[in-house]
Amino acid sequence: MDITLQTPLLEFSGVGEVKAKKLEKLGLSKCVDLLKYYPRDYEDRSKLYNLTDAPLGEKVCICATVADRPVYTMLRKGLDLVKVTVINENIRLYLTFFNQYYVAQSLHLGQDYIFYGVVDLSNSRFTMTNPIFEPVHKTSFTGCIIPKYALTAGITNHFLCSLVRHALPCAKDLPETLPRQVRLDHQLAQIEFACRNIHFPESFEAMELARRRLSFEELFFLSAGLTMLKGRRTETSGYPLSPQPMEEFLSLLPFPPTDAQLRVMEEILQDVTSKKSMNRLVQGDVGSGKTVVAAFAAWLACKSGFQAALMVPTEVLAEQHFQSLSNLLSTTGIRLGLLTGSLTPANKKKLQTALANGEIDFVIGTHALISPKVSFQRLALIVADEQHRFGVAQRATLAGKASNTEPLSPHVLVMSATPIPRTLALIVYGDLDISVIDQLPPGRTPISTYVVGEDKRVRMYGFIRKQVQEGRQVYIICPSVEEQEPSSAPFAQSASVERKAVTTFSTTLQTEWFPDLRISYLHGKMKPKEKEQIMHSFAMGEIDVLVSTTVVEVGVDVPNASLIIIENAECFGLSQLHQLRGRVGRGQYASYCILMTSTRNSDTMTRLKILAGSTDGFHISEEDLKLRGPGDFFGQRQHGLPQMALADLTGDMRLLRQAQDAARSLLSTDPSLSQPDNLPVLQGVRRLFADTPDIFN
Repeated sequence: MDITLQTPLLEFSGVGEVKAKKLEKLGLSKCVDLLKYYPRDYEDRSKLYNLTDAPLGEKVCICATVADRPVYTMLRKGLDLVKVTVINENIRLYLTFFNQYYVAQSLHLGQDYIFYGVVDLSNSRFTMTNPIFEPVHKTSFTGCIIPKYALTAGITNHFLCSLVRHALPCAKDLPETLPRQVRLDHQLAQIEFACRNIHFPESFEAMELARRRLSFEELFFLSAGLTMLKGRRTETSGYPLSPQPMEEFLSLLPFPPTDAQLRVMEEILQDVTSKKSMNRLVQGDVGSGKTVVAAFAAWLACKSGFQAALMVPTEVLAEQHFQSLSNLLSTTGIRLGLLTGSLTPANKKKLQTALANGEIDFVIGTHALISPKVSFQRLALIVADEQHRFGVAQRATLAGKASNTEPLSPHVLVMSATPIPRTLALIVYGDLDISVIDQLPPGRTPISTYVVGEDKRVRMYGFIRKQVQEGRQVYIICPSVEEQEPSSAPFAQSASVERKAVTTFSTTLQTEWFPDLRISYLHGKMKPKEKEQIMHSFAMGEIDVLVSTTVVEVGVDVPNASLIIIENAECFGLSQLHQLRGRVGRGQYASYCILMTSTRNSDTMTRLKILAGSTDGFHISEEDLKLRGPGDFFGQRQHGLPQMALADLTGDMRLLRQAQDAARSLLSTDPSLSQPDNLPVLQGVRRLFADTPDIFN
């Protein structure tokens, strides 16, 4: 059968309706999808070993001759085995195949095969169990480098490899997407070579050339897209806010701001009083005072006769911000409103009408703010708290609610408590200017952090009881929701390590250790109203111990919580552990973070001790980046950023910078990528940003 890039997989040999549906779960429906479905890892089967040289306990390829006819034995229903002896360099290798009856007919006496499996030595005999095998004159899966793909139930790696092999001849038809000069300047392979060698590399050197080319392409398109966005917004006029005397705002504060807060306020003041629309990210560690900076921006907007909106990820956080900002701005005449999903329909309608009529100056709310029924009279400022919960598209939706009668764009202020290295921030937040609050206010309660082994668990439980008896509250973080659930945590290790699960662990604590304490649990699979209720109860002091997943990483401010225990701490990245630690130390009480781990791995212990020895989120993030190298620095992908198929935002900063420079250079000569030679780049950018296409309209 002749296949093309557009041939449906249903027409491939071995793909029926059932398999086709399973492949669709992986995003695979056409031949071209297979070519762009890159491996997640590789298995080196390229080297042939003799038995005497083969490393024991590792998978290797052995070329051997069948010495005896295979012997088939039925042990019981559902269990049979085939035994066969093969010879390599005059040494016998004893093979056992479980539940593979066809092997008895497939291996022929006197013929040579390549066997791939784990070699063991038992009673002075070399053995191998359930190896893969192929005749030496007809190899496809031995004697080469084999790709390993992300799979779904019902799709094996062997099957997917077979499909990709079948599709690979079509690599010659893939259009070249990078301009010729860019490829020459950066010594990048052509697309056909890259496609063939990312799937079935001729060598690891060829695989690296392919990976570099394809990663560069993704980073090049990302950089081009973000540069176009940034260029577009610098052309946008913003609402001109009138410069107010900063002393007037500072007099509202119960304490003097830090130098870092003052510096960021000055940057905001310059932005909003210029003729351009502000798009600024404020990065600051947990407790650095970002809310005060946001309040300053809102104060400026409202004093200039406009409206401001603050969007936060949870209802409890919205309520807390509403209370603290109402107290702060109570003497200014600024009218505040709170909009959340749990308002009664009547109250919701009343607030929406007030917003539309301009009777509310500053509204604090959740995702409810971007619902179609919400409109503003003169929205001039949007503040989004916790950037990784609100993507580019959601910010754009809220910005679109500004008055259509004026050709102006609202100012956008994005706040993030996830410190990331500045180089990485410039890439990740390419469409935003960046401010950093790198000081903590005086009097912030320090958090003592300890790495604790399983042998100290009973003593740790005693510490929980002591804290609760003193009137404090406790967080316990687990990596999983239920037992035997695969952890999504970036450092999750082998299944032999027992991972604490929220549901069962909270029951164990309640029944076996603390029957007299008020224990509750929280996880992301619960309904939003349930989660809000639990968080509200914890904030009100109605729960002593809250067992939770990382869903509390961003959330409620509980000054009374003085202890956080992170179970299986080795499963989490340093930046995420630091973020979780910031849940405590928010009040006047001495606070503690305990990192529980049963690991003895020296690298892991080094990592955890970095956290125990520092409270500087930016230092920790730099160390995290150095230690982790390739991998997802954010734990979960950044919302609003395109999903990278191969490129790693943290793995190769040099390649990233090269791609950025190349994209900027191209855009300096063709800002809209409208020249015929650059149309493939424009199409590549649009494909990469396919989830948020409106941002380029």
